[in-house]
Amino acid sequence: MQLSARNQLEGKVVSVDKGAVMANIKIEITNPDVITAVITKESAEKLGLAEGDDVTAIIKSTEVIVGK
Repeated sequence: MQLSARNQLEGKVVSVDKGAVMANIKIEITNPDVITAVITKESAEKLGLAEGDDVTAIIKSTEVIVGK
């Protein structure tokens, strides 16, 4: 699949925590860096996300906040 979003980080799912409505998906992008995606539980189930899956985190945002 090709997308217009340029910020695409390939990684591996390290945990899936499903709540009543939302799911937190932790993705290891470069050991030991991990990002967390918050998506709907329905989407997590539809994708069949599980620990060990290879995935791509696609980041599309109109703002970038940098802290030091």
